[in-house]
Amino acid sequence: MTNLLPRTKPLPDTDPHHGTDPSPETSNVLRTPPGPPADAVAHFAARLAFETDVSDVHADLEAGVSRLVVVDSRDETAWRQGHLPGAVHLPRAEIARRAPDVIPPGTAVVTYCWGPGCNGATRAALEFARLGYPVKEMLGGYEYWVREGFAVQSATGPVRRPVDDLTAPVLGDACGC
Repeated sequence: MTNLLPRTKPLPDTDPHHGTDPSPETSNVLRTPPGPPADAVAHFAARLAFETDVSDVHADLEAGVSRLVVVDSRDETAWRQGHLPGAVHLPRAEIARRAPDVIPPGTAVVTYCWGPGCNGATRAALEFARLGYPVKEMLGGYEYWVREGFAVQSATGPVRRPVDDLTAPVLGDACGC
């Protein structure tokens, strides 16, 4: 494991850093030091409890995992443009009113919206949490679902775009993470 703490003395010339001493004063990364490992465990475990990614959602949908519902929180125009196969269309403004009639209590919900530049999925997840549903937000949203080459349902039927090699391996289903 790489030590992230500032070095107290230069390393031998064989070091790729050639004796540089990144200190909190010169390091953009270490200017605010990493938190204690125990706090990091709590932080990252909490993130995983509330977030998932498109690859994991795709794998679960393909496997037919029960008691899991994927919710598209976008408006009707966006839904018609394309949505995840099997997703439930429930715009955020309608969740409090319609969710109990559409999604059985206790069902795990995964919310998504347009993409990482949009917090609609976060807002939708908050609405579901307020209603007592176990919920996760799908990081990357519709954008990364499409960019990873997964099929979407459009008004004309299923559509699949080529994999964007900046977001996913071109050859294979997952990044292996």
